[in-house]
Amino acid sequence: MPDASAVRRNMKPEAPTQTIPTYWSVSNDELLRQLDSTDKGLSAAEAAARLERFGLNELHERRTLSRASVLWNQVRSPLLLLLVFAASASVFSREWTDASIVLTIVAVSISIGYTREYSAEVAAAALRARVRTQAEVIRDGSAQWVPMEQIVPGDIVLLSAGSLVPADGIILDCADCYVSEAALTGESLPSLKRLGAVRPQTPLAERSNCVFLGTNVRSGTARCLVARTGTSTQFGTVAHRLVLRPPATEFERGIRRFGYLLTIAMLVMVILVFAAHMVQGRPAVETLLFSIALAVGLSPELLPAILSVNLARGAKMMARDGVLVRRLNAIENLGSMDTLCTDKTGTLTEGVVQVEGSYDAAGSASATVLELAALNAALQTGLANPLDEAILKAHTPELTQTRKLGEIPFDFIRKRLSVLANTPEGTRLITKGAFAHVIEVSTQLLDGRKLDAAECAKLAERFSDWSRQGIRVLAVATRKVDGKTSCTPEDERDMCFAGFVTFLDRPKEGAARAIRELAALGVSVKIITGDNKLVTQHIAGLVGLRADRVLTGSDLDEFHDEALWRAAEQTDLFAEVDPNQKERIILSLKKMGHVVGFLGDGVNDAPAMHAADTSLSVDTAVDVARAVADFVLLERDLGVIHRGIEEGRRTFANTLKYVLTTTSANLGNMVSMGIASMFLPFLPLTAAQILMNNFLSDIPAVGIADDSVDPEMVDLPRRWDIRFIGRFMIEFGVLSSVFDLLTFATLLLVFRASVETFRTAWFVESLLTELVIALVVRTQRRFYKSRPGSLLLWSTAVLIVLSLATPYLPFASALGFVPIPIPLLATLSGITLLYVVIAELGKAWFYRKRKKGPDGSFPIFLPKNGE
Repeated sequence: MPDASAVRRNMKPEAPTQTIPTYWSVSNDELLRQLDSTDKGLSAAEAAARLERFGLNELHERRTLSRASVLWNQVRSPLLLLLVFAASASVFSREWTDASIVLTIVAVSISIGYTREYSAEVAAAALRARVRTQAEVIRDGSAQWVPMEQIVPGDIVLLSAGSLVPADGIILDCADCYVSEAALTGESLPSLKRLGAVRPQTPLAERSNCVFLGTNVRSGTARCLVARTGTSTQFGTVAHRLVLRPPATEFERGIRRFGYLLTIAMLVMVILVFAAHMVQGRPAVETLLFSIALAVGLSPELLPAILSVNLARGAKMMARDGVLVRRLNAIENLGSMDTLCTDKTGTLTEGVVQVEGSYDAAGSASATVLELAALNAALQTGLANPLDEAILKAHTPELTQTRKLGEIPFDFIRKRLSVLANTPEGTRLITKGAFAHVIEVSTQLLDGRKLDAAECAKLAERFSDWSRQGIRVLAVATRKVDGKTSCTPEDERDMCFAGFVTFLDRPKEGAARAIRELAALGVSVKIITGDNKLVTQHIAGLVGLRADRVLTGSDLDEFHDEALWRAAEQTDLFAEVDPNQKERIILSLKKMGHVVGFLGDGVNDAPAMHAADTSLSVDTAVDVARAVADFVLLERDLGVIHRGIEEGRRTFANTLKYVLTTTSANLGNMVSMGIASMFLPFLPLTAAQILMNNFLSDIPAVGIADDSVDPEMVDLPRRWDIRFIGRFMIEFGVLSSVFDLLTFATLLLVFRASVETFRTAWFVESLLTELVIALVVRTQRRFYKSRPGSLLLWSTAVLIVLSLATPYLPFASALGFVPIPIPLLATLSGITLLYVVIAELGKAWFYRKRKKGPDGSFPIFLPKNGE
């Protein structure tokens, strides 16, 4: 497999396929000749050479994981650039010690961030590689699967229902191939593909002999010749105008709002402190360095690395539980999800459909009906489905004397499929599908009797009886059409109703338990299916869902949008719906403030998956469903989703821990120093000491990504609340400042500390309080009832020992520190212990006064609507 970076280095700026500007007007043979290809496709060696020549089949250059790019992400951080500026100012003023300390902190910070983020990126890249979209091509004369980005001009691509079209090309041959081209043309109905060149001036939507990148096959099969790839495709020509970032997730919006809050706080602090010091006549360089150090000290500079590590760790844990993550930032959305919409087949039921029986219109067992259904299933070339597989497993028809003449593919409006076949009994049109949609095109019974209202009522009652028992039903009809060699939907008329084929799909063991467990997590499950209402109600009742709150597709058509918003929220079952209605349901739930997930695996699920906040699919799903999904499940089971939700919430909880811990402690310390600096005849700490303090206190924070999470932190959907973070930061910051001022008073009034002793003692006290507060605010429980993760616990313990020992270390004098009396050290330890006690009491009061509702949830973990 060619190396991606080598491919890009050798890319030519203009692809030779652009020399065939209207390839759709060229005959197949001529285009094969111009592309130097054959019906047998390319050899692997030739395909590799063309990949080097034309480049990867991508609309934009994929970000390549490299050590240099990850390192650059660390270096370009605005906070680190501030530190470099501070070091430069120190050099300019010949403060060599300060400059050395600042540059050392920069180097170590970059190293820590680089190591953790690169490891996270490698893990995330490995997981993404497991769910790469592939296409079936003919190479070396045989069909094989290759990554979609390695498709080249001249490749022969095989398409079937559910396939994503991997590039632009022309049809070499096809069978009832319908392609959804809405992404390019805006046309909601699939386009029928045919052989034969069209005029050069033919509009895009009318090029019936072409397929285009970004579209997907709805039904049928096709064999195509690739003419254009990557940026030369029709999609690629407008890509530069349509470079739209995917919608920001709630997680990304929360981080952005938090960044705004922090930036404002930093700017206000720097400006006020700098202005006050200049008014007092302090040295400009010293004041500038001090102000910058305060701003850096306030910021959680490891947040980008913590985020990357948290998300990558979450992805690894979810992969271990059978959930592959395609989009890392979607992990938090999965944790925020409070409504999961899913089909029932394979999720709530076993998905192993078996034929229960075949019956004529009178309800008697009939081999003829099963034979007709089996002929239809064997000859159709549309989307493979479990009902056809079950029919063919129950009965394999004899096809040696049968020749297929045409097909009317299944669609989600007609809900039936017909084949035209020349059989020993003559030419017949055989139709099977949903009962209501087959009966509407039938006018008589197979025995010749007229299908009047009374007969229709009897058939409908029989159908309803089966449905109420949870039995799925397909209706079968036929008629002789001698002399016809093709068929269209208009031929589905005057059919003879033959009877029913019935199926059993038993509820999945553990489905009811999984639904109860999801409900315990605050996630409601709603079924959205195209299946019959009565069958859906029966299955829902068996797995513990309310079967009385149900809407059908016809009901939805009667609702205007605002009415549907309310109705969708109160409904558990949506039956007999089409793909557009699925999307409408999802959008209605989102309008009511829900975070909605959708689990789908079919072509018809793609619009709803795209509309959902978080989309899930399975590794056996069709290409288009996997491509849309944020998560791919290795096992179609609600239990797998349950574990994924819990991991998403753990990831979010640990991210919030870092934010709350660093901002509350940092704000208090920096505000205290800013205020004290205006009244003291000296700076409480030098700029280098502030940066050293901030750096050391951040080291244990790296362990937060692996911290343990209390069970109550994953029992409800989680969302950002910047107002909560602001209140938390201010209230605990004020508490920190009170103890800082107490320390200042103790040093000045009790111990009459010199400048060096003051700075040393304050450095020790500030570092101690920042370390211990992390263990207090990381949990809503009493801190001693929630065990931290091993890395966080032991790194904190080591840093506490180091902070107490700092004044007595050999290099302490280089940092401006001096040994401090043991009584003073004991006093500082006592103040720290008192701070822990008061912070613990303050935490209990803080959460208790904000407790909301019977579930005891707190504003930082919002229920729906942000209430």
